[in-house]
Amino acid sequence: MKQLYTWSAIVVIVLASTTGDVLLSHAMKQVGDVGELWRRGGLMALLARVLRKPQFLLGLVAMALAFYSLLFGLSWGDVSLVAPASASLTFVANAIAARIFLQERVDRRRWLAALLVAGGVALLAA
Repeated sequence: MKQLYTWSAIVVIVLASTTGDVLLSHAMKQVGDVGELWRRGGLMALLARVLRKPQFLLGLVAMALAFYSLLFGLSWGDVSLVAPASASLTFVANAIAARIFLQERVDRRRWLAALLVAGGVALLAA
């Protein structure tokens, strides 16, 4: 039963973290060049622009959910499983989500890396 809880937490971590990454990336692409905004308007102008983006705030909520799921996962399972499995599966999910939702070009080398990472997770799970 503990293993089911551990893997459930890993799934939530991966989904929430990937959702957060995609939302934050989308929001920051809408914001534009952060360095330029900082130079032109200072910190307050930059924060105002970033915090007006609903995707940014939703991304923060998703990342917070991922973090708290990590805490639950670590309370149920070994860090030697939870941390690498959640991090590597998030890498794979980010590559897929970047391609689908952000229309980013993911080259063959990144797909191969994702495949190797997934193989590593399979070895961890065995």
